[in-house]
Amino acid sequence: MDKIPSSEITPEPLFRSRRQFLKGAAALAGGAALLAACGDDSGPAARPPVAEPDTLTDEAAVTGYNNYYEFTTDKEGVAAAARNFTTSPWTVQVGGLVGKPKTYAIEDLLAQFPQEERVYRLRCVEGWSMVIPWTGFALAGLLKDVEPTAAAKYVRFETVLRPEEMPGQRDGYYTWPYVEGQV
Repeated sequence: MDKIPSSEITPEPLFRSRRQFLKGAAALAGGAALLAACGDDSGPAARPPVAEPDTLTDEAAVTGYNNYYEFTTDKEGVAAAARNFTTSPWTVQVGGLVGKPKTYAIEDLLAQFPQEERVYRLRCVEGWSMVIPWTGFALAGLLKDVEPTAAAKYVRFETVLRPEEMPGQRDGYYTWPYVEGQV
C-alpha cells in the first residue's frame, strides 16, 4: 500500500481558515453549544496544543485526549474510564458479503498480516492537531483473505457492545454499538 504523501494532507492555511470560519459561525450562533462541546481552553486540562508538522505529539496527549463516547464524552476522562476494560481475549469477526466469513483472534491478525509503521497527521476543526506514530496492518490484506463478493460495495465497522464495562453505552444519547461505513 502506498504511503500518503504529506502534500495530500490538508494544507495548514486551509486548516487554519476552517478554524476561523468555525469561530465566526459559533459567534453568530451564540457559541454556547459549540464551546461546551469543544471544551474550555482556560484550565490545565485544556485540549492538546497544535503540533508542529513533523514533531511527534507527546504520548500523554495522544493517549489522554480522545473521543470515545462508549466510555465518556469527557475527552480527558476516557483513559481513566477505560482503565479496567477487558482487551484479552479479543476477536474480530468478519461477515456479510464475503466468500470466507471468519473470526480472528487479535494474535492471529497480528501474526498473519504484515505490520506497517505510519505517522498520522491529524488536524481537528476544534483547533488541535497531533502527529502520531502508529503500527498496524493494511485492511486490504484482511479483505483479500475473506474474499468479498461482487455484491459487496462497502466495509461496515461495528464496535464492541459491553455497557457493563463501557459506561457511555448506558446512556440514551447515542445508538450502540457504534457503526461506521453503513449505507
